Amino acid sequence: MSAAAERTRVAVLGAGSWGTTLAVHLATLGHEVALWDVDAAQIEAIARDRENRKFLAGIALPESIKVHAKLEAALANAAYTLFVVPSHGVRETATRVAASGARSLWICAAKGLELGTLQRMSDVLRETLADPAPVVLVGPSHAEEVSLGLPTSIVAASADRERAERVQRLVASPRLRVYSNRDVAGCEYGAALKNVIAIAAGICDGLGYGDNTKGALLTRGLAEITRLGVALGGQRDTFYGLTGMGDLITTAISRHSRNRGLGERLGRGETVGQVLGAMVMVAEGVNTAKAASDLGRRHGVETPITDQVRAILLDGLEPRAALEALMSRELKSEEWKGGAERGTQG
Repeated sequence: MSAAAERTRVAVLGAGSWGTTLAVHLATLGHEVALWDVDAAQIEAIARDRENRKFLAGIALPESIKVHAKLEAALANAAYTLFVVPSHGVRETATRVAASGARSLWICAAKGLELGTLQRMSDVLRETLADPAPVVLVGPSHAEEVSLGLPTSIVAASADRERAERVQRLVASPRLRVYSNRDVAGCEYGAALKNVIAIAAGICDGLGYGDNTKGALLTRGLAEITRLGVALGGQRDTFYGLTGMGDLITTAISRHSRNRGLGERLGRGETVGQVLGAMVMVAEGVNTAKAASDLGRRHGVETPITDQVRAILLDGLEPRAALEALMSRELKSEEWKGGAERGTQG
């Protein structure tokens, strides 16, 4: 445990690969960890095997992790509570937490946008838990690598600097460096929107395109993420940090990325139904593509890559036709000022 951290009780809600990884990481730092998931069969298997064989095989759970079938038991006396459920389950889980009467410092490690409301995950927590400043924990952090102790850096973001720094101290280790940030909107939008661009990157891989294609796609994708994120309240510089560029590069090139992998299979000719039906874990970019496209239209921001990914996922557009549509758009100027393009046009 780092000198700045103190032993404390932490509840981790969500026993997928990232939730399990965070639980193991925190326990290794000396904290008492309670792990819970809505899937009772999954929790029973983890408690029996002391390993998450479904999502994180080969990583043993330290003895200090207590696995709970009941939410109230996991929340009891927790100083920190991490929401690590898929984005579509954050509201339901937070509503149950609010009904329990538990008090804690709330941390959201889910990346995505809520369909319908188009809210960020911290917005959902603020609304359901009546807390003005939850902390968001995001950045380039594939569970498969963090669980093995491979070095990376992430961000703890909150409107309350003191809370962000408390989480920074809680999570930081020699292998997991944590930065604090007060631009919650920028951090969340970067972390969510990059999943859509990662699907597009995977489609390029599946179609057999090369490094030039992906380099161009990621550059234009980052410009698109920044353009929309700034219009939604994020700070421009944030999108060139860990939760923007860093997370985008990692997700778009990694063999671990569910979103890139989904796109690759689509590029090879599989249907959306076939790919999603065979996936064990959630690819957040599927729902985010629709939400982000809707946000772009609502705010008058062009999101050409996102719109084409949405059309592939929801309307059955052929991937090659989507690329042709992108490449044949009206020719434009790339004018840069202060690190990003001017205006809302892509």
